[in-house]
Amino acid sequence: MIKRLKKPLIANVGVGIPALISNIIKEEKLEEYIYTTVESGPWGGVALGGADFGLSVGPFAIIPMPDQFLVYKGGIVDVASLGFMQIDSEGNVNPSILPERFIGPGGFPVIAAGSPRVYFAGGFTAGKKEIKVEDGRLRIVEEGSIKKFVKKVYKVLFSGKEALKSGKEVLYITERAVFRLTENGIELKEYAPGIDVEKDIISKMEFEPKTSSDLKEMDKRLFEQKSMEIYKEIKQLLG
Repeated sequence: MIKRLKKPLIANVGVGIPALISNIIKEEKLEEYIYTTVESGPWGGVALGGADFGLSVGPFAIIPMPDQFLVYKGGIVDVASLGFMQIDSEGNVNPSILPERFIGPGGFPVIAAGSPRVYFAGGFTAGKKEIKVEDGRLRIVEEGSIKKFVKKVYKVLFSGKEALKSGKEVLYITERAVFRLTENGIELKEYAPGIDVEKDIISKMEFEPKTSSDLKEMDKRLFEQKSMEIYKEIKQLLG
């Protein structure tokens, strides 16, 4: 399918786990077909994460940040992958704001509004936890104590309702489950090998999501040995 594209896909990658997407693109040798961008201006290359987010190794171009946001706002990007802190049953997302702390959303609202496809990526729960991949299966050794799928997000910085009105394709991707936004709220679409849907997913949410009639396991290649280096980076970001 990718070889039939008339032009490369232009993808924004956000801070945190989404920044690792450029590593996967490199691993899968898709650089010719997917151009990643970072809000600070780089195009192409491998985006750095953590304290180095905003930098890329080997970009083919760097444009001024104001121009980059004109690109995002104008809808030139094909897909955006962004992080999340809270998600509710209507698909609303709060990326950064809690009652005891106020951290601005950065470029999140502009990027999410300008892209026709928005794929949120992050850990399913927060807090101290231990998650392992063994024999191609995900194992939750210690669960995070903080639920990120909540009844109602503290602040709506991405509206599921408005996204549906705009015809956006929206996915919520975690290490153990993938959800998609539908007219009836978010729907469980995929689960990781080794995961018990009721015990490890639904019981760890403050609401019960709809379940897809085509519910299936996530791609097993994601849990093979060749993906473990990227998984180790993800594990560090998950805490």
